[in-house]
Amino acid sequence: MAVHFASPPYTSERAEEKVVELLHRVARYGGRLKMYTVPFTRIQTEIRDKCNEDYFTLIMRRFMMQIAQRLAQEKGAQALITGESLGQVASQTIGAIGCTDAVCAMPVFRPLIGMDKEEIIEISRRIDTFEVSIQPYEDCCTVFTPKHPRTKPVPEKVIAEQNKLDCEELINEAVANVKVRDIL
Repeated sequence: MAVHFASPPYTSERAEEKVVELLHRVARYGGRLKMYTVPFTRIQTEIRDKCNEDYFTLIMRRFMMQIAQRLAQEKGAQALITGESLGQVASQTIGAIGCTDAVCAMPVFRPLIGMDKEEIIEISRRIDTFEVSIQPYEDCCTVFTPKHPRTKPVPEKVIAEQNKLDCEELINEAVANVKVRDIL
């Protein structure tokens, strides 16, 4: 299963189609997939409206992990897998990853964690995903990007900011409205 977070109108259908095309190419190696598209706009606007901007990305990623974990548990999966690479962006520092993982009860695997950008590009060229991945369509991670994201977060401060939101209600609403698509 693959989980995609969409934030219309800030992200377009073309952005989602880019993900579908990438999954078609990945499915050549792993077989059939189901793509779960999570409506994420309300969560992002609630974070923007109620939380300190510096924590936006961390709180957003914590929501992503909580939603992905909920979907995984419902489908009987035992772990999450992400494409993060240490230090590539602000949300991928050791502290940020630890802060994000703190909301998960299941293991999170990151097969690219120690690779640099060039190694990842080389693999993407080999598996024929590079040209699709560089298409200029926005994703939800680029929506409401803070000017100064926290790279060394203090977990208690992140939790205090996230507690300004009705997290359970937002997660339940997002999960209840997931769209599922078969990728063959």
